[in-house]
Amino acid sequence: MQAPTATHPKPPASTPGGGAATYTTIPISISISDVISRSVHNFVAAISRHRPWPEFVAAGSFDRPGSVSSALARIRKNFVYFRVNYAVVIASCALVSLIGAPFSLIVLASVLALWLVFHFFREDPLMVSGHQLNDRLVLCALVLVSLSAIWLVGRVENVVIGIGAGSLLCGVHGVLRNPDGLFLDENEAASQGLIGSRVGSASSPGFGYSVDRGDVAKTGLGD
Repeated sequence: MQAPTATHPKPPASTPGGGAATYTTIPISISISDVISRSVHNFVAAISRHRPWPEFVAAGSFDRPGSVSSALARIRKNFVYFRVNYAVVIASCALVSLIGAPFSLIVLASVLALWLVFHFFREDPLMVSGHQLNDRLVLCALVLVSLSAIWLVGRVENVVIGIGAGSLLCGVHGVLRNPDGLFLDENEAASQGLIGSRVGSASSPGFGYSVDRGDVAKTGLGD
């Protein structure tokens, strides 16, 4: 990530014949509070794009796939469509696995929040004392904080079991949920490589959704 810049005109040099104005770029310093605010906004926007839960567990939409290849195709299509729901399910299972240890739950939830704010949903550079922090440095710091938290709480097996249980539930859902009748809009389909990218669309950080630019066509997943 690079620091955004603003372009301001610089007064032209005094020459006998006159001349066109020249321009220079001045870096804009973004405070950490602004970075956090925008990351939280991106996170809320991504979560708000989850599919309705009644559609996620719709009665009559579950049946056995006809073959292994059909099951794999269902998993891929359902993951594209329900990926935010799956992320919520897995995260919820991981947190539930720590429900009997409030301190561990608070510590690991705080570490997860740091990853969401400073890595997955961050768009702006981090500036400290006027200097931009390298993304690799931020990533290394998050890894060190995560390892320290895991060493402190000592409940890795609980988290692994929770994530495993959530992943298993999502896998079973992906196999049994018939994707016929599920549709992506054009921007979402382009972000997943199902169709060619559309000029004028912009991708959002986090779960890979695209920013809507008006009414768009629908792309079927079950075709």
